[in-house]
Amino acid sequence: MTTHNTIAVSVEAMLYDLRTLVEVESPSRDLDALRESARTVAAVIEGRLGGRAELVESEGGPHVHWSGGGTPRVLVLGHHDTVFPLGTLARRPFLVEGGRVTGPGVFDMLGGLVQAIHGLAALDDLSGVEILVTSDEEVGSRSSRALIEERALACGAVLVVEGAADGGGVKTGRKGCGTFEVSVAGRASHAGLEPAAGVNALVEAAHQVLDIAALARPEVGTTVTPTVASAGTLDNVVPAQATVVVDVRVESAGEKERIEAAFAALAPHLDEAVITVEGSVGRPPMPESSAAELFAVARRLLPGLEGRAVGGGSDGNFTAALGVPTLDGLGAVGGGAHADHEYLLVASMAERAHLVAGLVDAIRRA
Repeated sequence: MTTHNTIAVSVEAMLYDLRTLVEVESPSRDLDALRESARTVAAVIEGRLGGRAELVESEGGPHVHWSGGGTPRVLVLGHHDTVFPLGTLARRPFLVEGGRVTGPGVFDMLGGLVQAIHGLAALDDLSGVEILVTSDEEVGSRSSRALIEERALACGAVLVVEGAADGGGVKTGRKGCGTFEVSVAGRASHAGLEPAAGVNALVEAAHQVLDIAALARPEVGTTVTPTVASAGTLDNVVPAQATVVVDVRVESAGEKERIEAAFAALAPHLDEAVITVEGSVGRPPMPESSAAELFAVARRLLPGLEGRAVGGGSDGNFTAALGVPTLDGLGAVGGGAHADHEYLLVASMAERAHLVAGLVDAIRRA
């Protein structure tokens, strides 16, 4: 039906570009590494699509923005930061073996970027297409959110090239997610001589953990999971300070509001203990309704394609919350995001590249 079906993408060329990106490590918050990564991403985009990829500086590192010109119609959205620290590549180098690609970031989400770029290169017209590759998605997108929202509203449709759902499905819904940090201030004293003179922040934190865990409502998709705790200084001192970090996931705006209000209302159990709370559900839920129209198009292009709602968040949460049609999980087929066994399946690369190209073409023709 369109040019992307008549021009084959080269898996060999995609693997070449993927190696290029993977071998420039890009841990979130490492600004020097992110600058080099952004320059490399820009060079790959320019080499395959022409034009100029702009580096948008921010406190979270450079974002990469490219436009095919004309009236904006569709935004291809991804990120170039990864969760892996510098030195991971030496321990786990880029490798293609047995139909799998391994190496830091191949699935989340450098493979998806490469597939999208090569899919777009198979189109004879790129007007109306924008690509935005951000530098801080893995750490909350604080420096990129405004730009993401601006370009999503300008374009009117968003294709997120995060890794596919299990089995190769696309992601039609995502939970809203956030992190809270609960700090407890008590009072130190000698644990043997004057334990009662202190205010035990660790005991107070234990009460808070139980109260916080009870906020979960798994029957409506709300999970509230204490994940990191710290307290105390020495084994003979009543702890004066404690902190608890909590991961929260919600499926609805109402649950977001309930959870945020509940954290704000946390009260101490011990006299003279003081509770302070920071954080929020920073990524709003991505309702499945936001993906319905684009998913229907994807199913016509790739019959049998499954759509799944998942717990993890992405920058698609922001665009969907604005009411912009958003389809996620269009990137690499594989698994092991954020883990040492992260992998990408070579056999799916061409199909996913064509899927992105077909969606872009269909959106512009609508």
